Amino acid sequence: MILLCSWAPAIIPPRPRRFRHRTTTPSLPHSRSPHRLLHRQLCASPSPPPPPLSPAQRRPRVGAQPAAAMVFSVTKKETTPFDGQKPGTSGLRKKVTVFQQPHYLANFVQSTFNALPAEEVKGATIVVSGDGRYFSKDAVQIITKMAAANGVRRVWVGQDTLLSTPAVSAIIRERIAADGSKATGAFILTASHNPGGPTEDFGIKYNMGNGGPAPESVTDKIFSNTKTITEYLIAEDLPDVDVSALGVTTFTGPEGPFDVDVFDSATDYIKLMKSIFDFESIKKLLASPKFSFCFDGLHGVAGAYAKRMFVDELGANESSLLNCVPKEDFGGGHPDPNLTYAKELVERMGLGKSSSNVEPPEFGAAADGDADRNMVLGKRFFVTPSDSVAIIAANAVQSIPYFASGLKGVARSMPTSAALDVVAKNLNLKFFEVPTGWKFFGNLMDAGMCSVCGEESFGTGSDHIREKDGIWAVLAWLSILAYKNKDNLGGDKLVTVEDIVLQHWATYGRHYYTRYDYENVDAEAAKELMANLVKLQSSLSDVNKLIKEIQPNVADVVSADEFEYKDPVDGSVSKHQGIRYLFGDGSRLVFRLSGTGSVGATIRIYIEQYENDSSKTGRESSDALSPLVDVALKLSKIQEYTGRSAPTVIT
Repeated sequence: MILLCSWAPAIIPPRPRRFRHRTTTPSLPHSRSPHRLLHRQLCASPSPPPPPLSPAQRRPRVGAQPAAAMVFSVTKKETTPFDGQKPGTSGLRKKVTVFQQPHYLANFVQSTFNALPAEEVKGATIVVSGDGRYFSKDAVQIITKMAAANGVRRVWVGQDTLLSTPAVSAIIRERIAADGSKATGAFILTASHNPGGPTEDFGIKYNMGNGGPAPESVTDKIFSNTKTITEYLIAEDLPDVDVSALGVTTFTGPEGPFDVDVFDSATDYIKLMKSIFDFESIKKLLASPKFSFCFDGLHGVAGAYAKRMFVDELGANESSLLNCVPKEDFGGGHPDPNLTYAKELVERMGLGKSSSNVEPPEFGAAADGDADRNMVLGKRFFVTPSDSVAIIAANAVQSIPYFASGLKGVARSMPTSAALDVVAKNLNLKFFEVPTGWKFFGNLMDAGMCSVCGEESFGTGSDHIREKDGIWAVLAWLSILAYKNKDNLGGDKLVTVEDIVLQHWATYGRHYYTRYDYENVDAEAAKELMANLVKLQSSLSDVNKLIKEIQPNVADVVSADEFEYKDPVDGSVSKHQGIRYLFGDGSRLVFRLSGTGSVGATIRIYIEQYENDSSKTGRESSDALSPLVDVALKLSKIQEYTGRSAPTVIT
């Protein structure tokens, strides 16, 4: 290692200055990581005398106290590249044990700093926080020491390292510190809906100054840098910061002062939500004796917001909150808000396999590990994510003050059902179909072309930030319910979630839809399966012959391709974004490899059929889709390639 400071004082450095802010917010319960990877290293050799100071150096800066000693030095650490540090659609995700390898995290962080413009690093302010999963506390300290060494002026950290992904986006866009500083970007520590714990998943991604994920031009640079990196910078002797205590800690280094600001995780985000929604109307709904509510945080970071938002601000009973204490291992569960993993909420809402005499709540919702995804449920009723974004778009102008002047446009990811397309056509709205990945929505939003957007993978959001937002979606649904019941709170029966969905189908038609996930399959087998599906597209007549042998009554395939997207804003082209088979009756089969897992591959099969005959929109989804499901499984030869007789998850 090479010390970059020219000398070190032969005196004990002073304690860093810490400015405590009074707060009435108690620290959130959160376990500490039981290990520490990074140890302070001290200079062993005697220090040479300091060089003589120039008059300019002897003159103290205006408004600053001259430092008695340099508190930290900068070290160059030699390293070698690691294979496979390519960021996916949501950053770099691997097992915790992979990230715990010496230099692994540091290599990726330095590669990111090297990929950014100098002005977004030197003298800049960055956010470092995440969903609080295992290894987060160690990672925050490592990244903070590297930020100091790379010339970053300040690091903002959510208390206990907790910030939801949507809150990080909001903080980049909205927060102004007492000294007038604004963030230029953020390291978000999350593997989203993946499990957490010592043997589970960890992840890191970088968000830019607009609050959205780094575009491909930046992630490609990061990946390129990871393949050639030979050294990284770190302030190894920078003391660890107490991330449980609110306040600013100030250090001094070779390039001047360096601050770490630990701030309340929820305040900025709640302020933003109150500027979007009519909290008073939602409070009236929640106060109605006919309305009951349940929210499941799945022991993710949503728990850092749930009590403050739903109980303190909106008046819900605290008993309506499930699993809202953030835990490093998510309580041993899988923090993915769907019918498979949100078991406790599903049971409470009357959708479980066991029978109960307890009447389910009128409305239920859940968020994932980093609170950017959501699931919405009515009493004994599941709302598909594709229907959810369409219903929000159809009701936004009347129900949500933020959209009172109208929607600029709407967008969905390609695998998401076409329910939003029909709403856009009926309301004469601009419509966009984009690849999976929120950064594509961000471009449209930055250009003022999109207000509401969503993904079938339980992601919904708007242009208030540049990430999907689970709690925003819950508040949007509560706003729609409040609007539909504004003159009915004293009536015999409230308008329910099911009522709203059924009315939507009657107006716009129904898109029967399901997704089959095959998780952690052999990566090579998955590639072979996808290659075979592309090969089949060369002859649609052969495809239709195969389909008729499987299900004679299924419509013919009229077109098939690999989805390719040309961004209308910057002209960039994204290829190989999923394999599509489009049928003459509006049905679709989509096959896609997911980039959100940490090992192996996840094959996702999307099956959709549109029905605009109101007499046929009430069928069981499984019955309506059964013929297409049969075609999808046999056409893809999923069992032959993967050895799986059933999917891991069906949504």
